[in-house]
Amino acid sequence: MRALERNHVDEIDRAILRELQTDGRIAYADLGPKVGLSASAARQRLQRLLDSKAVQVVGVTDPMAMGGQAMALLGIGVDGDPRAVADELARRDEVVYSVLTSGGFDLFVEVVAPGPRDLLDFVNDVVRNVEGVSEVRSFPYFGIHTHRFLWDVG
Repeated sequence: MRALERNHVDEIDRAILRELQTDGRIAYADLGPKVGLSASAARQRLQRLLDSKAVQVVGVTDPMAMGGQAMALLGIGVDGDPRAVADELARRDEVVYSVLTSGGFDLFVEVVAPGPRDLLDFVNDVVRNVEGVSEVRSFPYFGIHTHRFLWDVG
C-alpha cells in the first residue's frame, strides 16, 4: 500500500500522531479518549497509518549515549545519479539516515560505527569506493545536542 497523501490524513489521524509523538507507548485505552474515539477505533486508525507507511512506531536510541560508538554526517558529492549512490549506501548497516539534497553536496548520509577507527574505515574503504562518489566530507559528532522527533502534523 502506498503512503497516505496529506489530504487523506484527517484531524483525528493528526491527533493520534500528536499523542504518539508525546508517548509512543500509549495504550489504546488511553489514546482513544484523548482523540475522541474508542480504544478499538483508535487501534484501527493507527493500524491504517502503519499499514500505509505514513508512520512508524519505533524505539529511538541515542548511539552517543550508549557509549563506545562514533557518529558522523557525511556530505557526499556524486557524478551521476545520487539516488544510485544512496541506494548502494542504504544497504550498509552503518547508514542510519540519508537525504538527497542540492547545493554543496548531492547527498547527506548519517552513519554510526562501533568506534572512530571503524568510522574511518567505513568512509575510506566503503563510501569512497562506491561508483559515482566524487567527494566525501566527514563531519564527526562530538555529542548530540538536540534529538527530537516532534514534527508538526498539522
